[in-house]
Amino acid sequence: MVSDLYAMTFKAAATQDDIIGEMMNPDIFQYGDEAMHAWMEGRLSDDIVAEQHKVEKAELIIFQFPLYWFSVPAILKGWIDRVLTQGFAFSPQKFYDNGVFKDKKAMLSFSTGATQSMYRPDGINGDINVALWPLQNGTLHFCGFQVLAPHIFWSPIYCPVEVRTAMLEGWRARLRGLMSEKSLTFAPSEFFDLSFKGGFTMWPKLKEKQKSEMYGLTTGHHLGKPLPPDNQLKALPECESN
Repeated sequence: MVSDLYAMTFKAAATQDDIIGEMMNPDIFQYGDEAMHAWMEGRLSDDIVAEQHKVEKAELIIFQFPLYWFSVPAILKGWIDRVLTQGFAFSPQKFYDNGVFKDKKAMLSFSTGATQSMYRPDGINGDINVALWPLQNGTLHFCGFQVLAPHIFWSPIYCPVEVRTAMLEGWRARLRGLMSEKSLTFAPSEFFDLSFKGGFTMWPKLKEKQKSEMYGLTTGHHLGKPLPPDNQLKALPECESN
């Protein structure tokens, strides 16, 4: 199944029009709360419901886009904001590795305007792993998805035809074995004190243990140490992920 958001003229802005019927609190419009209740009561707009049905059926979701301003285009951000509503995609009890979509896979496949060297730790744009963390951890992993390593088409507009052809052939080859790939490694929920008293922070014993490690735990949980190389670009062998 394909959702061509531009062809669909998918609405990017999350507004009151997404809610059918009366608002729960008409005096103060809070989109997240209203969308959650509308989802529970079957009152979301038809375009959102149609996309949610696709997500429910999918074993794997590939987000295909050009990298805009180190993120996704507005229309795809709108899809994320509107389709991945609370209740449907996450809840206070179901998030990260205990998330709603923990039995599904997801991945980013995108093109860049800049070259690969520009997105290295010593490149002018900085480490691509840092740019990918909000999308791969904060969106996909947060909803429970098993996140596969991204597929990046580096600066295709400036490549000769034969290089672009090779890019597509490499993508076709990868697609054939995609479902058997190992997912990226993220810090498991049990590493954190999941209480308001504990502040949802890492257990002190784990933080102390991490002091002896060469690198931080993940791109986001670096704990002041050097970032683990390519943490958001490749799956680690089993022996390295523990």
